[in-house]
Amino acid sequence: MHPPGADTVLLRHGDVNTKSNTVKRYMEGILVENLEALLADREVTGDVEQRWNRPLIHTTEDDVEAALQAATDAFGVVSASACRRVEPEPEAIYEVLVEAAREHYDGGTFAVDARRAEKDLPFTSEDIARGGGTAIWEAVEEHGTFDPEVDLDDPDITFGVEVHDDVAFVYLESVDGPGGLPLGSQAPMVALVSGGIDSPVAAYEIMKRGSRVIPVYVDLGDYGGPDHEARAMETVATLSQYAPNFDTSVYRVPGGETVALLAETMEEGRMLSLRRFFYRIAEQIAEHTNASGIVTGEAIGQKSSQTGQNFAATSRVTDLPIHRPLLTWDKQDIVARAREIGTYDDSTINAGCNRIAPDRAETNAQLERLLEVEPDDLLERAEVAAREATLIEIGG
Repeated sequence: MHPPGADTVLLRHGDVNTKSNTVKRYMEGILVENLEALLADREVTGDVEQRWNRPLIHTTEDDVEAALQAATDAFGVVSASACRRVEPEPEAIYEVLVEAAREHYDGGTFAVDARRAEKDLPFTSEDIARGGGTAIWEAVEEHGTFDPEVDLDDPDITFGVEVHDDVAFVYLESVDGPGGLPLGSQAPMVALVSGGIDSPVAAYEIMKRGSRVIPVYVDLGDYGGPDHEARAMETVATLSQYAPNFDTSVYRVPGGETVALLAETMEEGRMLSLRRFFYRIAEQIAEHTNASGIVTGEAIGQKSSQTGQNFAATSRVTDLPIHRPLLTWDKQDIVARAREIGTYDDSTINAGCNRIAPDRAETNAQLERLLEVEPDDLLERAEVAAREATLIEIGG
């Protein structure tokens, strides 16, 4: 919902505002580049203007909704509004407010939420809110189809106004974005992707904090299969839509032989040795790609292999930090986020893969005991597998 004639998207960021002016300007520049890439990838008409605190997308009325959607998919954007630009004069603002009310206010309560970006303007935010509310009230009364009613606490419709020294914006809603930091403003991370629900959500959450991800998929051989791999690739393809100007090619690592060895020779600690195998592979890819950490979809206690004690035993296989963005999330929250970002359907396709988990789960592993029962050459196998990885282009 937007005012008639809206042809601009007003963006708001949050964490970027906490930075020094130099860093803030740098991050806003990255955000502009990412917005331009999203618009181009989706074939949306729009030019991005880097304004201090408030980047803008100049577009057309026909494309303003699509531009708004692109803006609210950009990491670093807290919210955005489709706006009508007007002169920063009260009467010009009131005129557009009345136009918006005639098109969208058809009963119930309303409010005008006005803000000034500069304090030296010859009127206050309260002046604009009061004058705009009066203009809307009088226009509705004149029309005579219903009685207007003001509710400043919980209105049915809010008319937003933001006034700068050179321009004012009128809008009707603020649409939430992902927040976080602009993608590319932090060091890249290797993300272990399995095609399940959790790992793509974890990758998304790291992207939200500004780090592009380098996806790594370990082929499980007979314990995985082409369908298992296909859904992993599909989830990465979905993530790539949020990062069209970044390479999201997947490192496909052959791990079937080692997975079979673990299944055949280990009962105790099998899943933990498998995690150590994955982590060492990820470490090798990270060294090759100059990534600064490893990302997984693990949540504490979600599975028997994901206890705090088990994390302690498995994480020591690498010197790199292992980031677990979902560490404290409940499963229903992970599922909800997967639905929100579009990876859920691909993650839940029946892959028909065999289960590698043993009958008896290990929940309180000791590293010394794990080293006694796992293959002596497990880590060497991981390093060889990483060197044999092939790169699969996804898009982006």
